[in-house]
This record gives sequence, structure tokens and C-alpha cells, in this order.
Amino acid sequence: MAASFERVDPFLGTEVTELPEPTGLAASWWWPKPQIGNTHPGATSPFGMVSACAYSGAYPTGYGRYDLITEGVPPRIHDRQLASGFTHFQQSGTGAIRKYYNYFRVTPMIEPLDVLGRTWDLVDEHAEPGWYAATLENGIRAEITVGPKSAVHRYTFPKHRNARIVVDFSMGGLTIPYGATIPLRAHLETVAPGVARGEIVVEGAPLAVHLECDTPQWRQMLWYDRRLMPGGTRLDFDHIRPTTLRSFGLMWAGPVEAGQTVELRLGFSLRGTEQARANLTRDCGVGPARFTQRRERTGKAWKRHLQSIRVDTPDDDRQTVFSTALFHSLVKPCLAPDESPFWPSPGPFAFDLSTMWDVYRTQLPLITTLFPERAVELANALLTICEEEGNFPIGYRMARGSDRFSRQGSALVHTFLADLCQLGLDGIDWDWALVHMHNDLRRTYGEDFLLHGVAHPVSHTLDLAFGYWCTAKVARRVGDVSLAEEFEALAARWVNAYDPGTGLLQDSTFYEGTRWNYSFRLQHDMAGRIELAGGDEAFTGLLDRFFGFGAPPVRQPGIRPDASEMTAGYALGRFEGLNNEPDMESPWAYTYAGRPDRTAEVVHAIVTQMFGTGRGGLPGNDDSGGLSSWYVWASLGLFPVAGQNLFLINAPSFAESRMRVAGDDVFRIETVGFTEPRPGGPVQYVQSVRFNGEPLARPWLRGAELRHGGTLTVELGSEPGEWGTTERPPSHPPAVKSPPVTHDPLASHESSEPPISTEPDRRTP
Repeated sequence: MAASFERVDPFLGTEVTELPEPTGLAASWWWPKPQIGNTHPGATSPFGMVSACAYSGAYPTGYGRYDLITEGVPPRIHDRQLASGFTHFQQSGTGAIRKYYNYFRVTPMIEPLDVLGRTWDLVDEHAEPGWYAATLENGIRAEITVGPKSAVHRYTFPKHRNARIVVDFSMGGLTIPYGATIPLRAHLETVAPGVARGEIVVEGAPLAVHLECDTPQWRQMLWYDRRLMPGGTRLDFDHIRPTTLRSFGLMWAGPVEAGQTVELRLGFSLRGTEQARANLTRDCGVGPARFTQRRERTGKAWKRHLQSIRVDTPDDDRQTVFSTALFHSLVKPCLAPDESPFWPSPGPFAFDLSTMWDVYRTQLPLITTLFPERAVELANALLTICEEEGNFPIGYRMARGSDRFSRQGSALVHTFLADLCQLGLDGIDWDWALVHMHNDLRRTYGEDFLLHGVAHPVSHTLDLAFGYWCTAKVARRVGDVSLAEEFEALAARWVNAYDPGTGLLQDSTFYEGTRWNYSFRLQHDMAGRIELAGGDEAFTGLLDRFFGFGAPPVRQPGIRPDASEMTAGYALGRFEGLNNEPDMESPWAYTYAGRPDRTAEVVHAIVTQMFGTGRGGLPGNDDSGGLSSWYVWASLGLFPVAGQNLFLINAPSFAESRMRVAGDDVFRIETVGFTEPRPGGPVQYVQSVRFNGEPLARPWLRGAELRHGGTLTVELGSEPGEWGTTERPPSHPPAVKSPPVTHDPLASHESSEPPISTEPDRRTP
């Protein structure tokens, strides 16, 4: 089995989607969201606080060539790769989330300071996990690596009598209209030759930096509004407004010989410059020339993380797609212990959970499976956020009190916590967790759910019902049986979200989709859900229509699609083909109706046609690894039913794979009768399964079975078999049926919600 590190391509997903024309079933799927991965190739460390990348100012990561777009193909604003310098803190694969960091731009120059902000052609780019390199057209070679809380830059200059390294403290965000982030307050000062420090307050978060530059023979100066301040040692700005902002920062300048290198090291903290200095020392040690050691350490960290799953394939392209998907799955969220700027206590802190909506079904179960200690760290960070700020976030960035993304979903943290609780992982105070899970369920949309039994957008009814089911698991763990029974009765209200006449969700507004996209989620009571639709055959018929079996090919949106084009596309009520997240679990809904063959057909079409190599290799926004982690699971032949401690089994896309779980235990997936999958090629169906040598008739594994390691042997064939058609995955109907609440608050003056519409809500946060 090939190690993953060498096959990772950090450039995958950075450009507009460029995949072969889909055929067969995949040709009938419709993509509403931007057709670009929105990834960046910059240096990152696994779940680290810091990233660093070339900066063009383009949407959305600051890297690349494209303008802001929320639908269709993004238009170009540059015809080639450009950079005005190199910035820190980038999003990974997200869409429109308003602000995009890119703080402390570092620009190596041989031009006058007056031209700061111009862009240079960017050539000879290379990247691997933890390292990024490129050459500016002025001949300066840049290399960047990062630690968990630091970045190290190394610049190689051509011969010049007055080279410069300029650090801009004042800029952030993007260069597109309304994309800039303005610091509210700032200070910076020189401490000693080659040493400086400072802090900016951006979006309410105080971000501190400690800088060390290996240039003892160079001049060190502050600058303001592109004018040098000879002899100045400190700049302070008590209140900055967009109308009063002038660029400011720090510069080192002096002569260089051809091939001379200069290293710049930056330590970061959200708790002041002294902690930033300590973070730099911890990450990089003391003294000059730390680049090579830091790159080696970060590379080793990535190798350890990427070797947590190894797959067997003779196809280099397939190895690249898988390895890069695993890499993208482990970049976010940013875990920054002892760094909360919003409360004084030490302990876990996390940001760039962008957003739970995208990651709770696939990426968080992947982290929980491979790195349970990091999952527990994230869970405690989320519990602290809830305690300090009053809510579990749907999204959480390096910002104060903004972008909660409540329109997207409700009670999603509950799903994550329920998985950890059912696995019995140590390190979480479940009494503490139960209090916050319970309180959070009563907020925002939870009020309508409790009063009327339904909340609109109606997808929140499903979120909240499942949130109560998840919270009941925690209540039972701590021994509060009466509370668990109360919550389980409330969980039965999922039925109120559906129209029994159609078997689909009620008319409502829907975020980035239609009721079709939300109607096939994997609920705790799938038996009841299928019964509501009219039984196995009727439910399968709805799924077949949704996935486009027998439907003609569709045309995807182009550049700046108009409203009529998007309305017609949404009216198809079609699967979004992994271009977006609302329906990413729906291929496995067939398994609950005894049709694992259909799951195999849909997943085969996705895995072979919706993911590829190269910069255009993703079908849509990667969304902090939400999309990539789906691919990881699907290609292994497993899928986590988030919150239910359950993994559904399907035909693997690799002959053999191996996962490192629970420390040193290994979970192996072997196949019999396997053939390498190809686009448009035959589907492989599961004929039989053995687990640790014993026949397994059921199409699922419990979380504990996977966590404890073992060997899953999957026999495959070219035609559907009987396996998985009789035994169904667990379903959890209520012990006592809770009568559905038929009163819809939207029909009453008591509701504060707007009138409903069957049109999708295409607003983006």
C-alpha cells in the first residue's frame, strides 16, 4: 500500500470544476452551488491554528483568480496566477461566509515601498502538506511552512542593493468589493534588531504576532501610509475606521547577493504578544534558520495523520484523489488550546468550524474515528463556547459574536456529542454537557418546536427532533431516565415535518435546496419514515425519482446564471450530485428499504465521476473538508450515520484498505472479486460480508465494532445479490407514540415567521 503523503495534491480544488462530462445516472444531477472547490494550496498543519499562502485577493481564500459567486461558474477577475504577497489564516473550501482573514501580509520586494499592493505574476508553484513555494516575477523565490501556532517564511533574492521584506499589519480579507477586513485597533513596536511585535483587533478578536527576521545587517523601520518612519519604534491606533484607515506596518531593508536567503518567523496568539512569542519558541525553538526544522516537523505530523488510512490501488490518479481528500479532511477546524480571546480560563478553544452544517455528517465522524482525542478536545471547546456565549454554534470563526448560521440548521452539535457519548470516550463531563444540550434545544427555532410541534424552515423540525433523540442518549448515560423518556417523546415529532400525502417534507423554505433534497436524511426512526411514505416500494420510488433514474441529462448553471435558470433547476427536485451538502447522506437511505443495490449504483456514479485530479477536481465547495470526508468514507465502502454510532456497509472502491483506530488498533477492509472502478464502468454489488471471519448478514457495523478494529471481508459481484435485502439498519421508534401536532404556526398570527414558500432559500451567510 502506498503512503498517502507523496500523493497529496494541495492544488486540487483551487480552480473551476473541470471533470469529464458525466454519463449515465450522474448526468441527471443538478448543481446549484459554485462549481469550484475553493481550496487553497498554502501551508497548513493538521487542525492547526495557522495557514499561509500566496495572496491575490480573490474569492474566497485570498488565493486564485475568481470573483465572489454563490451560484454557477465563478467569473474570473485575473487571467493568471498573481500575488501581492503572502498572508496568514485562510479558509479551506468554504463559500460566502463574509470575512476571510488573510492577515499580516508579507511582501518580499526589490521595488520601492510606494508600489506595495501591486501584484506580480506567480510562477513555479509547488506545494506539499505543510509547505508552499512559488516565485514572483521579480525573481524572488518564496517558501513558507507553518507550525500549529506559527509560520516561517524563507525568501531567496536576486542580487540587489536595496531588497525589502514588508509586513502589512493593516490589511485583511479580500480585494474584491466589500471583501476587506478593517482592524479596529492596532499597535506595533520594534523590540530589538530583527525582533518586533504587535496586535490588531479584527472582528472583535485580538490577534497578536511576534516577529523575528534574520537580517542583522538590514535596517528595521516602521512605515505609515507607505512612508518610512526613520527612528520610530512604535505605532498605536486607538480607533480605526474605514474612512481613516491608512496602511501601516514594519519593514526590513538592505543589500542582498544573488541566492541570499532571509528568514522571517511569526508566532501568533489570541492572548497577547508574550504568548505569541512563547508559541513561536514552542513551535520553532530559539535562534536563526529554523525553516528546515519546522518544515520537517510539520511534514512528519502530516505523514502520521495521513497514514491513519491507507488504500491499495495501482492507479496513481485514484491514490491522489483519495490522499488529497483525506488531507483536506484534516485541515479544519482550527484547534487552538489556551487561546480563547473571549474568556480568561485556559482549556480547549476552536475556530473555523465553517460550518457544522457541512461537516457534522462526515468530517466529524472521521475525526472521531481516527483521532478521538481531538474529537474530545473539540467537544469540550464547543461546550465552553455554549457556556460562555449562550449557544452551540452552527458556525464559529475567529470573530466575536457573528455568523452563527442559524438559518442553515439547528442542534447539530448534539449529533456530534451523541456519537462521542455512545462510544464511551473519556474526557467529557456529561452532566455538564446535558445541561447545555437541553438549554440549546429551547433557543431560536426550538421555541416553535416546543409550542407547536413543528418549526419552519421545516428542516429544522428534523434537526430538533433528532437533537432531542441525541440528548436522550446523554440523559440515559448520566442516569436521568425520566428526562430521557421526555426527550424521546419529543423526538417523535419528526413526523410533523412530513406531508403524508406525498411522502415528502411539507412546503416550506429550504436553504440551498428544495424539499426533495431534505426529505431523505437518515433519521433515528427510518422504519417510521418509510412507513409514512407508503412502504419500501413507495419510498424507493421517491428515491429513484430524486436520483434521476431514467431521467434525461440536465444542463448545469453557467457563469452568472439568471433567476429563471436557477428556478428551473431547483424545480427538478434532483440530487445535487455532491456539489452541495443538504442531501449528501441520501444515497444510503435505500439501505433502510432493503435496496443496497441502489446505494451501490448511486455511490459508484459519485465516486467515479464527481471527483478527479488537478485544480478542477472537485464538483463544488469543499467546505472545510465536508465534501472530501464524504469521499473518504464512500470510497472505503462505509458511511457513518452521524449521532447513531452506526456505519452502513457498501461496496468499497479499493481492493483493500486499512484504518488506524483507537490508538494502535487497525480496522481492515478486504474484498473478494474486486475490479478497479472506472467512470461509466460496471457497478460492483455486495454479495456477502464476513466480519472477523464470521458471516455478517446485516448491512451495518456498530461504532464500537469499528473502533475496536478487526477485518471486514466484502465479496463483490457484477449483479445485485440477496445480502442486505432483509436485515435493516436499526430504527428507533418511540416507546409511546407522541401524537403529531397538526397546528402549524405559519397559519396563525402567533407566529413570527414570514409566509412560507416552496422556493429554495438561496441566501448565503
